[in-house]
Amino acid sequence: MKAMAVRPLLLFFFFAQVRLSFSGELSSMESIPDLQESMYVVVDGYPCVRLLNLSGKIGCSNPGREKVMASIRRFRNANDLTQLTAVLVSLDELQDLLHRISNDVSFHKNIVGVLVESGAEIRDKLKGFSPTQKFPQAEFAPYPSINYEWNSMGSGIMLKAYDFPVFLLSESSTSMLQEVADKNEKAMNGYTTSVAEFDLVMQTTKAGTHDSESCLKEQTCLPLGGYSVWSSLPPINMSLSYQSKPIILLVASMDSASFFRDKSLGADSPISGLLSLLAAVDALSRVDGWNDLNKQLVFLVLTGETWGYLGSRRFLHELDMQSDGVSGLNSSLIEMVLEIGSVGKGSSQGVKTFFTHTTGVSSAVNDALDALKRAQDSLKSENIEVLSSNSSNPGIPPSSLMAFLKKNSLTSGIVLEDFDTAFTNKFYHSHLDDMANINSSAVVAAASLIARSLYILASDNNDMHSSVLGAINVNTSLVEELMGCLLSCKPGLSCEMVKNYIAPANVCPSHYVGVVIGEPSFKPYLGYVDDVSRFVWNFLADRTSTPKENASSSCSKDCTNEDEVCIRAEINGKGVCVISTTRYVPAYSTRLTFESGIWNVLPPNSSDSMGSVDPVWTESNWNTIGLRVYTIQNGAYDHFILIGGITVTILAYFMIALARSFITKALKRD
Repeated sequence: MKAMAVRPLLLFFFFAQVRLSFSGELSSMESIPDLQESMYVVVDGYPCVRLLNLSGKIGCSNPGREKVMASIRRFRNANDLTQLTAVLVSLDELQDLLHRISNDVSFHKNIVGVLVESGAEIRDKLKGFSPTQKFPQAEFAPYPSINYEWNSMGSGIMLKAYDFPVFLLSESSTSMLQEVADKNEKAMNGYTTSVAEFDLVMQTTKAGTHDSESCLKEQTCLPLGGYSVWSSLPPINMSLSYQSKPIILLVASMDSASFFRDKSLGADSPISGLLSLLAAVDALSRVDGWNDLNKQLVFLVLTGETWGYLGSRRFLHELDMQSDGVSGLNSSLIEMVLEIGSVGKGSSQGVKTFFTHTTGVSSAVNDALDALKRAQDSLKSENIEVLSSNSSNPGIPPSSLMAFLKKNSLTSGIVLEDFDTAFTNKFYHSHLDDMANINSSAVVAAASLIARSLYILASDNNDMHSSVLGAINVNTSLVEELMGCLLSCKPGLSCEMVKNYIAPANVCPSHYVGVVIGEPSFKPYLGYVDDVSRFVWNFLADRTSTPKENASSSCSKDCTNEDEVCIRAEINGKGVCVISTTRYVPAYSTRLTFESGIWNVLPPNSSDSMGSVDPVWTESNWNTIGLRVYTIQNGAYDHFILIGGITVTILAYFMIALARSFITKALKRD
């Protein structure tokens, strides 16, 4: 009887201790989200997403309609996969992994997802990494040599379709998942394993729409595109019925691409060109007497160029249509197209070297080359060298000028680049084309060269005094500030210069083109225009503006005079009307039309040679994208626990039956 009395006491202390222990753990958890946070680790990363065109799809997606998960293993330790696996791979191994997946069916069927490591040391190990083609967008080339290799590092992996998710990890997430993978390797036969759960379910996969035409019809995708910006110096007088000045058109692009959607900085290609254009405009804005010059300067910053030259083709289309968005411009007056391409790597051993790629021989091209030479001579102390590209090149390199040439083969144009026969940018269209990949002195040199060349061309004055050119100087501090704003998260788009003009939606910049939301418009709802386009619009409108008689005219959206625009409209109480010809132009495929809230694909037009090869790129819709890691018990261990539980239950039943029989007999004897 004494032993029977002790047992309940022991049980009481046991359950009391368990209760205290459990309540101690719960004391730090005040809600269900706290409990989830302790169980699941959300991983920072950048996804590869599903894109579509008229002939199929590229990019990445979960294979079905649900999340997928699998144990994490390193690629170098995963030669033979016998179970579903999330592979952790170094960037220098990614191409080999994807090649094996595409060629080894048994290996492919066990791949649930791919996690790509990042870190400064990875860049040092790579000779180069460019996931696009060796001749990007060769179908738009205005010459037949489409097998020429402008991009020797091009692998083409970003233009293939993958039925599994791929994420680029942040540096902190890389360290964490390396530790997780190592623990999984050590505990290969343990009762727990750490898994990655991928939420990359695409609406096009769920709906079974596998090309642009079908997904647009079913509204499971949106077309790639955005808003280009153009501005003139001096502002164009809209009251005049006819503009007579020849136009010098300066062009740069502001969109890039990457295997990973939101990690598309494109520092050298093409943002170094954009930086040079902005710095050149700033330098020219401090020069007086523009109305007295013989030619009109127009600055055009395009988006969507990475995906079928959307911006340039749409701009040319609107010029043909004489739309409101290009009012004041006339394609017949464009005398010269000067494009700033990749110029961020033009500095070597103190010498800044650039190459001119021309459309052919014409008086306008010769005048532009002469202007560049004179600008170079005026900058002797800057050690700038301008060379002609190799005559063996098949033509101009991939650039917006290709669209102008395809539209009109007689277009006079020059592309200024930091390379001759092939890209010097070994990270073209990759997430590694970041601020560390360019040199600010090269950007400043290109801007100085362009600014002085434009003034020479606009003045049409061969006897210009050197002191006039000497007064046109690029602000080096401005270039460095712009680099911090547009190519880094610190300060990123929260920098003072950007915040002086707009209220940015994001801090970290990304130059992926994005998608067109709503009906395209020349006066779009600003919530549908990305941060960089809005900043460029405000910057150009401000720098190209002329003083007003009533300088105190404030605004919050529009101005009453058609020659005026409202800058800083997003900054409460700081909007002001200025005289400037600065406009948005929608950038999207010329094969698309928006009617009654739905996008439709137009049939090819025989008069539009570019439209017939237009892929018509779209991006799949999705609800959420996420990646998290947590620990689960091994399936075999679960089976062991289940069998053990059943066994204990059966034994307990027999013990209770036996005890009941024993007690019944004992009570009868009493």
